[in-house]
Amino acid sequence: MSENKDYMTKELENGTVNINEDVLLTVAAAAVKDVEGVVSSRSDRKGIHVLLGEDSVVVECGLVVIYGHPVMEIAKNVQNAVANAIESMTGLTVSRVDVNVTGISMGKQE
Repeated sequence: MSENKDYMTKELENGTVNINEDVLLTVAAAAVKDVEGVVSSRSDRKGIHVLLGEDSVVVECGLVVIYGHPVMEIAKNVQNAVANAIESMTGLTVSRVDVNVTGISMGKQE
């Protein structure tokens, strides 16, 4: 990966499109929030980091899983949801989504 930058640039036939890192963070946060079994107390991007490479994106997500939900299944669902959301909304390639389960909540999904 190259050093971090604020924009991911995609060359198209008619010109260049620059997508700000904040856009990718927002898309990833929305995707995580929609996965059943993940505690999401806010709609902000806390716990999500995006690393921009030359031609791909790496996303790191920290999350809390609701007690009783299978952690590995939730993590896989988060990986798929984040990659699909970013790729479908931006046309960028997501090379990987790393999930860090940082806790278990005894409450319900918010």
